Amino acid sequence: MRTRLLAATAVAAATTVCAATLSGCGSGSGGSAKTIKVVYQQQLNNNNHVQAGFLEPMVQQFEKANPGTTVKLVPVTASENDYYTKIQLMMRSPATAPDLVYEDTATINSDVASGYLQPLDGYLKSWQEWSAFAAPAKAAMKYAGDGKTYGVPDDTDTRGLWYNKQLFAQAGIAVPWQPKTWADVLTAARTVKAKVPGVTPLNVYTGVAAGEASSMQGFEMLLYGTPAANDSLYDGKQRKWVVGSKGFRDALDFVHTVYGEGLGPSPQDALGANIQAAVGTEMIPQGKLAIDLDGSWMPNNWIRTGPKPWPQWETTMGMAAMPSQNGQGSGKVSMSGGWAWSIPAKAKNADLAWKFTRFLESKANSAQWNSVNATIAVRTDVAADPTYLKALPSNAFFTALVPATYYRPGLPAYTQVSSAIQKAMESVTTGQSSVDKAASTFDDDVKTAVGADNTVQGAR
Repeated sequence: MRTRLLAATAVAAATTVCAATLSGCGSGSGGSAKTIKVVYQQQLNNNNHVQAGFLEPMVQQFEKANPGTTVKLVPVTASENDYYTKIQLMMRSPATAPDLVYEDTATINSDVASGYLQPLDGYLKSWQEWSAFAAPAKAAMKYAGDGKTYGVPDDTDTRGLWYNKQLFAQAGIAVPWQPKTWADVLTAARTVKAKVPGVTPLNVYTGVAAGEASSMQGFEMLLYGTPAANDSLYDGKQRKWVVGSKGFRDALDFVHTVYGEGLGPSPQDALGANIQAAVGTEMIPQGKLAIDLDGSWMPNNWIRTGPKPWPQWETTMGMAAMPSQNGQGSGKVSMSGGWAWSIPAKAKNADLAWKFTRFLESKANSAQWNSVNATIAVRTDVAADPTYLKALPSNAFFTALVPATYYRPGLPAYTQVSSAIQKAMESVTTGQSSVDKAASTFDDDVKTAVGADNTVQGAR
């Protein structure tokens, strides 16, 4: 917690500074400290330093505009799952807690439930620019238990199919390509396997090592495309987690087919901790992967400041929406998540952390970040900006997928459910379990995690 000032004059001075310089000061005392520690993720085995390249000049600008302040950037090098664990350990103690932390929106509710984050409503009520943020993005910042907001969304994303037009030409597949069903996706992958030897036809992230990439890019992009998508993971009306659904088994069967038929990376590679970096910086640029079920951010691997500069991506790579299972509904599916800036409950200088957050999320800085990081804007004024839409050839396509997108359940138990998904995927990828056995194990894991009374039988 921020240090209490013993001298009444110091308290008065700090209050005066707060009122004069911070339009959204919090309710706590303090504000005299001039240093904040800002934590974000540097992915393991990944030379992508786009975020560091963005934050470093932002810090310089902020410190120049606020003489005497110091912003210490603390990148945490880790895989996604390990990053979550490490920042939670940091936030447990006042001695190690950062002042500002980069949070995956999927973990905000669980971190709030654990007491790691503080609400930002006191700051937000006087920040006029909050109204520029899209409603779904703001909703993802709220904790289901109290309705308060615990983060400022930094970006969002959508997901779809990336495909190599040159490899498709070799396989005799016409482009532009837009599959209408899951069967169309598998047919294209089988065609590539038959006609373009030495190329991996299709990547679907799977298993425990890839963490949320497996759950969200891989499994949920399938699950939410099944006919019972509205109750495929969590039944909002009954407020219960869904088990035993046909949609779950169908999605798991797709994963089983990809790896059982040798359409995906070898299980050894697919289940390795380096798979995401390998896909973005090796397999795709080297022409070794034909189709990738992945996110809107992929170009940040290939831009000039990325880990694998590859200007040819603009003419080589095509984009297609992931179809629903049988072409039902809108015919396409996307998942959206994203990241946010949150202030830990034990932050020493929350007021300065808030001021830096406001600076980062201004219209101009947000537009710059979304452009250089190939992410989807969360500010509506940025999303409508022609400069942003034209910053990358893929921006307009992936922004247009937002109406077809789904969001993960914003509940503390989601992280445990996600882990159970990863286990089920891994077991069918390796062939250690049948689809039915893996689905049954998932059901048992979910019941153990949330309680059997908090589950409901899905559509069969």
